[in-house]
Amino acid sequence: MTSTSVFSLPPASQTRLGWTLFRDVLLSLAIGVGFINLASAAPAPGHPNVIIVLADDLGLGDISPTNPECKIQTPNLQRLADEGLTFLDAHTPSSVCTPTRYGLLTGRYNWRSRLARGVLSGTSKHLIPADRPTLGHLMQSAGYHTAMIGKWHLGWDWHMDGKEIDFSKPVKNGPNINGFDQYYGHCGSLDMAPYVWVDTGMPTSVPKRNEGVTKKEDPYGWYRNGPIGDDFKIDEVLPHLFDKSITYVNERAELAKQGKPFFLYLPLPAPHTPIVPVPPFKGASGINPYADFVHQVDHHVGELLNAISEAGIDENTIVFFTSDNGCSPEANFDVLAQHDHDPSAGYRGHKADIFEGGHRVPLLARWPGKIAAGTQTNAVACLTDIYSTLQSIAELPRQANGGEDGFDLSVLFQDPNATPRDSLISHSIAGRFAIRRGPWKLCLSPGSGGWSAPKDAAAIKQGLPNMQLYHLGDDPAEQTNLVDQQPEQVEMLLALLDEQVANGRCTPGPPLKNDREVIVRVKPATK
Repeated sequence: MTSTSVFSLPPASQTRLGWTLFRDVLLSLAIGVGFINLASAAPAPGHPNVIIVLADDLGLGDISPTNPECKIQTPNLQRLADEGLTFLDAHTPSSVCTPTRYGLLTGRYNWRSRLARGVLSGTSKHLIPADRPTLGHLMQSAGYHTAMIGKWHLGWDWHMDGKEIDFSKPVKNGPNINGFDQYYGHCGSLDMAPYVWVDTGMPTSVPKRNEGVTKKEDPYGWYRNGPIGDDFKIDEVLPHLFDKSITYVNERAELAKQGKPFFLYLPLPAPHTPIVPVPPFKGASGINPYADFVHQVDHHVGELLNAISEAGIDENTIVFFTSDNGCSPEANFDVLAQHDHDPSAGYRGHKADIFEGGHRVPLLARWPGKIAAGTQTNAVACLTDIYSTLQSIAELPRQANGGEDGFDLSVLFQDPNATPRDSLISHSIAGRFAIRRGPWKLCLSPGSGGWSAPKDAAAIKQGLPNMQLYHLGDDPAEQTNLVDQQPEQVEMLLALLDEQVANGRCTPGPPLKNDREVIVRVKPATK
């Protein structure tokens, strides 16, 4: 089965590198999604188009704007920073994929949902209910056309024939129920089967075979064995998604000039595994395939920026670029270190951890004429804040639900020294919590809460304290645990955490309920 929409896969003869961009037949799709909590309104003149590019497993140290010592070439992301605002203290709500995506789209901490730890798979049921406000709903209510192109990883409901997926039937509860007029993407990470494109509810092909690559066969480019569609080419996924995005920008540009803005959410599958750079990027870094893949991501971002400019909408488009968590060990830290490259830019830990390297990420924002070029801010930010920021930009009133854990970052566009957020709750793959206020950070875990040493089980066996307190101003690498020396700070942070958990929000407003009972403390260590 082949879809005929604007998001259909281009023929192999039109793919590139050197491919030519596939910008042929453009068909307009619109699936109206009503949402009772947000009243529709005509767009006000001047409302900007909004594009959010979410990289996958890209570390703070992997791009030059947030790491002057970066050994990977990222000139286009440097250009984005030079023309906009760089956040130096930005964080994901979680140190892994699915929960961060939940937090970004809802403006709500992920641990308030039913997902207490870990991530979803490529066959998981949808996570965000239709009545949960999202960025999609928010922007629709402001008159935006909304699209999601890329890695969803928040579950949708495949049509099941017994225990098997029937790929000839539409999926239910995809991004369309979460406020996206149209979408094109794959369900899980790019190393999670099934490898099937879904175009606004309809699979574009029915797999006739299984495919996979083991770690032994390719320690960088591995992906799990499973069904794959004939039009799904693993190596081509990243450029293909940028082609789709550029096509979408070109399709919507004229309407945008007429006061009908668009919102594009572009969650990338890279540089997450499978790490599959293609020529001319393969081998270009001189470091390893991971560095090559980061370089390729940077190149495609440059293509997108150029497309925005060529479409004549540069001055009225805000672009955010960020990552869903820190760098994964799949990047091969030993090889990167041999080239003096640190994906965590000196911070402790990496993807999955409660330490800074797990959730401190790049965040760049560019809006010509509205954000001063080449500015930086040390303000604490969380990806949940993007919800409230766009709510403010779109001039929408704050609602009781939606963005309950988000603060308006647009004040930083004019004053980089402002402090819209004064506390931050972080969360690890194992469900461990950290709470921060000012320079003080309290980790409610005896170990990393993730994958780096010491893992929690090993830390408990070693009799390490159940909590870790760090002063990030004096000790950004989180080396000296002050939990015994600073009992007042510990009590203050615990009380703040308990309050924000119990209130169902960390912003002003009426108390709300969490979707489950949230337990923040780890069991006491036993020697």
